[in-house]
Amino acid sequence: MRYFFHIGYHGTRYSGWQRHVGVTSVQEVLETALSRLFKHPVAIVGCGRTDAYVHACQFFFHVDIEQEWDFDLFFRLNKILPDDIAIFDIIPMQGQPHARFDAIQRTYDYFIHSYKDPFLSDFSSLYPETNLNIDAMGKAVVLLPLYNDYRAFCKMPDRIDHTICTVTSAGLFVDKSGDRLRFHISANRFLSKMIRIIVGRLLDIGRGDMNVDEFEHYLANKQTPAIIIPAYPQGLYLSKVTYPYLDIPPRTTFTGPLENGNEAGWQAV
Repeated sequence: MRYFFHIGYHGTRYSGWQRHVGVTSVQEVLETALSRLFKHPVAIVGCGRTDAYVHACQFFFHVDIEQEWDFDLFFRLNKILPDDIAIFDIIPMQGQPHARFDAIQRTYDYFIHSYKDPFLSDFSSLYPETNLNIDAMGKAVVLLPLYNDYRAFCKMPDRIDHTICTVTSAGLFVDKSGDRLRFHISANRFLSKMIRIIVGRLLDIGRGDMNVDEFEHYLANKQTPAIIIPAYPQGLYLSKVTYPYLDIPPRTTFTGPLENGNEAGWQAV
């Protein structure tokens, strides 16, 4: 029978979701734990990939388990997993739904703080900028849902089938102090490092190194800049994954310090 596992993880200690030789991944840790409990190799399929040090407030993977178990899988799996990976739900599914290919929308949030703070260093990206043009950055963000070809925000567009992404929403928010930024975006799919590349361009606009017209020119003309520098990974969160048959709220939102920021109120730019 196929099961969907609803999980969350803090990605600081991992080289991303996907298993790779010689590094520690979230997938490897989960497969090792499941194989230990079932006493045979267990392979899982995730809803997507996250880069090294990127977090997930909501993530799904599917696994086929033919044998019945006579123990509390939810409890025992959470017990042997490290503290930075949590199982929220184990959901039996009918048929052969696919955790990756069936997802119709993924939502990400990217956090920036402008001052050094030891309680934010692993949860948000530090950019010590004091005079960012937040209004100009907001104008650029508004343009994102108006276009559906994101070749301009893809490092190696010729290595993939296409660069079409349908962005359903995008927003930029600032906290009351003006010291933290939050970029929010939802789409049916994302290209490799696309969100971090967009955030890097938004920071260029905030610094005055690029204007909004140039930003739109790259989008409209599907032109890939000669140099692309993605923003740091620490501030990026996969915050929600939606399926036609499964749409549940995340069991967690963000880290404690960032939740305090939410309570203080994020203001839309």
